[in-house]
Amino acid sequence: MTEKTDSAEPRLSHARDYTRPGFYAKLVLMALINAFGLYGIMVSVPRQQWLVLGFLAVTLLVADYVYFSKRAIPAKYLLPGLVFLLVYQVYVMGSTAWVAFTNYGDGHNDSKQAAITQILKASDRRVEGTSTYPVTVVEKDGELGFAVVRDGHAEAGTQNAPLAEVQGAVVAGTRVTEVPGWNVLSPADVQARQKDVLELRVNLSDDPTQGWLRTDNASFAYVAKSALTYDAAADTFTDPEGKVYHTDESVGAFVASDGSQLTPGWRVFVGTKNFTEVFNDSRLTGPFLSIMAWTFAFAILSVLTTFALGLALAVIYNDKRVRGRTFYRAIFLLPYAFPAFLAALTWKGMLNREFGIINQMLGGANIAWLSDGNLAKLAILGVNLWLGFPYMFLVSTGALQAIPAELTEAAIMDGAGAWRRFRSVTLPMLMVSLAPLLIACFAFNFNNFSLIYMLTGGGPNYSGAPVLIGETDILISMVYSIAFESGGKQYGLASALSLLIFVVVGVIAWLGFRQTRKLEEIM
Repeated sequence: MTEKTDSAEPRLSHARDYTRPGFYAKLVLMALINAFGLYGIMVSVPRQQWLVLGFLAVTLLVADYVYFSKRAIPAKYLLPGLVFLLVYQVYVMGSTAWVAFTNYGDGHNDSKQAAITQILKASDRRVEGTSTYPVTVVEKDGELGFAVVRDGHAEAGTQNAPLAEVQGAVVAGTRVTEVPGWNVLSPADVQARQKDVLELRVNLSDDPTQGWLRTDNASFAYVAKSALTYDAAADTFTDPEGKVYHTDESVGAFVASDGSQLTPGWRVFVGTKNFTEVFNDSRLTGPFLSIMAWTFAFAILSVLTTFALGLALAVIYNDKRVRGRTFYRAIFLLPYAFPAFLAALTWKGMLNREFGIINQMLGGANIAWLSDGNLAKLAILGVNLWLGFPYMFLVSTGALQAIPAELTEAAIMDGAGAWRRFRSVTLPMLMVSLAPLLIACFAFNFNNFSLIYMLTGGGPNYSGAPVLIGETDILISMVYSIAFESGGKQYGLASALSLLIFVVVGVIAWLGFRQTRKLEEIM
């Protein structure tokens, strides 16, 4: 009887799990997760996003096993964090590394076949003798398209999908008025998106050499073809004057013998070109080295100044003889309570050359705080001191209160003065707990993009530089400018610089943490 009871107990326990409300809640939650995952897999198949498909499939299988198994208790807690780590850290880092070795950017942001199609459409002209079609501008899934009546059938298409017959469309005379699954734009909507409508090209078929529809007035469309001729066998373009553009895979573009290129190009692997470009272009090398030096100076000085002021105030207001310590501590923490970007904008107004209160308090001075390179750097350090010292004050106060009073009493009995006690007892004990925080603060200030962007925008700008960068830019704001604000977006170069920043910060953090181990001997 005992053996039967023991063998039946696990089965009864397992059966009870299926009657608990928590099981049904888990079942509903996992059903939703599987539904979203399967939807992502279905969307990935037509788009040929095999990496996404594989990741979703493996993740769903692992999640189902973990959360419906009694043998994977630790994994139930680790799996969500691991998934987010893979998506938001590993994938982002891998994608950035891949882009860093390509020419990805404006004019090189798609495949070669897409570039060929765009080149053909960008140099098009009307084909004489072809029909004109009454056109209806439509939209589907946020993508504009044309709907026309061709050969007695209602057809619709977009920039990426050629014309195809649409079942159930309503036709009034020779114009399409309704298309199932499509939104017909009103005249007001067409007017609001006039530029996009006039630039729209819809292929007549899967073969772009047969031409496409375009419009000049959003009422009638005509057939157009490229003035350039593409030879698929030779992989060349020829213009009406006979100039031939050959494929150059080293730059991802069609290039003529005189060096002229057709745009757009396509993405290609360029090796270490992005990493060496800042040193090969003399217009970029000087500003880059200056920005790197300023980045290190800014990060180091920011940590030193904020820590010095915060520690000094913490020591002063940790003394029990100071009255109203609680009130003063609360006041010192106020700058830390305001959003940093709002404080930076406020200081930008206060430092305005003509209307700022700082110059007005100086008797109406005309000091160019933000437009002179050296003064702008000084202003950035001052504003960062205002923003950063409350944090250092807070952590230093906590660390001071954690130091055993017996150590200070023993130093007093040994005859040590206030400065000697601080230098030989208090500061070493503080550094044991604060050194990792100082390393983290260095890494934060090394990438303190919001302060630079909100206060000076990186200016004043370097004249003659091929990209929009300035004297107060740090490396991270330089990366942002190269990627988004320098006219042409150079994602490859920006990604390469991002990797360099990652390596620099990682090495410095590693060296810093190695040094902090020596402080552990104090304990």
